[in-house]
Amino acid sequence: MTVNDDAFTNWMSREEIAESMIPVIGKLHRERDVTVLVHSRSLVNKSVVSILKTHRFARQIAGEELSVTETLPFLEALTTLDLGPSQIDIGMLAATYRADSGGLSVREFTARAVAGATGADKIERRAPRDVVLYGFGRIGRLVARLLIEKAGSGNGLRLRAVVVRRGGDQDLVKRASLLRRDSIHGQFRGTITVDEANGTITANGNVIKVIYANDPSEIDYTAYGIKDAILIDNTGKWRDRQGLSEHLRPGIDKVVLTAPAKGDVPNIVHGVNHDTIKPDERVLSCASCTTNAIVPPLKAMADEYGVLRGHVETVHSFTNDQNLLDNFHKADRRGRSAPLNMVITETGAASAVAKALPELKAPITGSSIRVPVPDVSIAILSLRLGRETTREEVLDHLREVSLTSPLKRQIDFTTAPDAVSSDFIGSRHASIIDAGATKVDGDNAILYLWYDNEYGYSCQVVRVVQYVSGVEYPTYPAPVV
Repeated sequence: MTVNDDAFTNWMSREEIAESMIPVIGKLHRERDVTVLVHSRSLVNKSVVSILKTHRFARQIAGEELSVTETLPFLEALTTLDLGPSQIDIGMLAATYRADSGGLSVREFTARAVAGATGADKIERRAPRDVVLYGFGRIGRLVARLLIEKAGSGNGLRLRAVVVRRGGDQDLVKRASLLRRDSIHGQFRGTITVDEANGTITANGNVIKVIYANDPSEIDYTAYGIKDAILIDNTGKWRDRQGLSEHLRPGIDKVVLTAPAKGDVPNIVHGVNHDTIKPDERVLSCASCTTNAIVPPLKAMADEYGVLRGHVETVHSFTNDQNLLDNFHKADRRGRSAPLNMVITETGAASAVAKALPELKAPITGSSIRVPVPDVSIAILSLRLGRETTREEVLDHLREVSLTSPLKRQIDFTTAPDAVSSDFIGSRHASIIDAGATKVDGDNAILYLWYDNEYGYSCQVVRVVQYVSGVEYPTYPAPVV
């Protein structure tokens, strides 16, 4: 047998193993609310090739490839346990076991590592929580996709309605079409049907009522059977507590804004300050995509090295707020053609750091340049550190943070030498450290942080909503604090 034959036989063997994993992963998710991960990446509803690629990606951050032959025994061990709702990272289980099994079998090791999710310690399954989307633009539709994707167990967040202004004839059909097809993020994974008579869109069995209104005061959500819902405002029309509180009508319990808030509304970056949300807080913001991209790595650097001051320069994809061709715009420069120019503009991300990370006293400045790409941006974070260090030490620290820390869902890490912006379309992390571009000189460090300003941010929004609704379940093995 030739080397080529050996490689192909090995590939087919791994394909067969990945195929065997799919029904197990699906059953755990549907019946027990267990989400199976590999290094923070969900395997739920993934294809054979996607499962294999997710395992292979581990080599970029852990230094060696992870094989399905290593993780399958841990997945099989999970099926023997009395698991409650949780997220279980079989990649971390395999890596930890490889480093030190303690003389235990895979089944014994797994039972000990996920003990908090079993038996008397397990969390009871939550009742579904209603969600309403106010606005159905770029972020609204991606949040809808994520909510639909995560509805598999039937016990999490349940998208009940979308509120929009009527756009004319065929409005419902056109909005369903925009949900079904996306020029950047591709086809919707599943089926979508439209019921114009009842004003609903059904996506993968989720019946979503489309409510037409020009103002929150026009809507009685209880008339649609909606109760204690979390409303996600994707319009950005209201930014302060007074305006956002207009949404707090019968049927709506909390309001989450997908833009930076003003005044005393908390700006939340999941992974950094989401645990500061007070149980009685009814209005909050998920800040901006750029704030979500820079705050987690900024915290990681501040915790390890201290930060005396910093500057962030974002090279940001253009957005719907800009013009396709030169035309009037109330903001300076944004009236110039977005696909034809680099456009200097302002960013509130630097000032928002103080709200999300108040313990960081260092002054952070910021500016932004919009560039002619439709998605994925990069933040260049220049820091004066509290002590001198080396490039190797910084990269080792950030790699470890991306793998084992409480920030591992926010911070990703890549060593790919030819990485460009389009490689990160669809990333579910708030930001991705580009190891090859990182620069360190004594107490000065420059980090290059890629981020999908649409999809990665939408994932952060959903995480915040899961947290405030009580359906964000613990992860095992527990992250290293």
